[in-house]
Amino acid sequence: MANVSKKQKSLAEKLGDNTKLYAVGEALQTLRDLKTTKFDETVEVALNLGVDPRHADQMVRGMVSLPAGTGKDVRVAVFAKGDKAAEALAAGADKVGAEDLMEDMQAGNLNYDRVIATPDMMGVVGRLGKLLGPKGLMPNPKLGTVTPNVTQAVKDAKGGQIEFRVEKQGIIHAGIGKMSFSDADLRSNFSAFVDAIVKAKPTGAKGKYLRKISLSSSMGPGLKIDTTEITGA
Repeated sequence: MANVSKKQKSLAEKLGDNTKLYAVGEALQTLRDLKTTKFDETVEVALNLGVDPRHADQMVRGMVSLPAGTGKDVRVAVFAKGDKAAEALAAGADKVGAEDLMEDMQAGNLNYDRVIATPDMMGVVGRLGKLLGPKGLMPNPKLGTVTPNVTQAVKDAKGGQIEFRVEKQGIIHAGIGKMSFSDADLRSNFSAFVDAIVKAKPTGAKGKYLRKISLSSSMGPGLKIDTTEITGA
């Protein structure tokens, strides 16, 4: 049996009934009340879905723009040449290049949150599949990261757009802001994220789609959300 720290015991005592279902606003207030750290924790949402992602018709994946942003400095690399490279730099990309950027990544410099490419650069980017794929960074036209409109793609990435993808266990999780955000901003981000998951319901999903939702902070407990207040639950 794993040892339980004094902090964990204290949180459990303050929390009380761990089977309670919370409204979103109540959960956010509870996380604030339980906060003991000095740093600005991330607020995280986790959804347990009624899907089996081993089947292609039950895969849930997409992009969503959080209205209030993520509170995170997103590092963006763009594969582009000429005018498109200039556009990407003007839009705020952290690194722009072509073969030189590929070689830099092959050397181990992969400290990016999003990689974007123009269609004509996919021959170069394809050689990085084994590096970018496992990190979830491989540009994908379905996600808008392979596009001639690099200006919009960079602005979306910097402005609060996040990717979601269901894991093997049927779970999707993501950070939706910081504890320093207002309740209104966190609620709008939560709603946007959950709405995107509901709209992405695959054709092969059977029975109850949103099975469980929980909210937590980086160092706080997971609080179960009452899914009856969520459209499409």
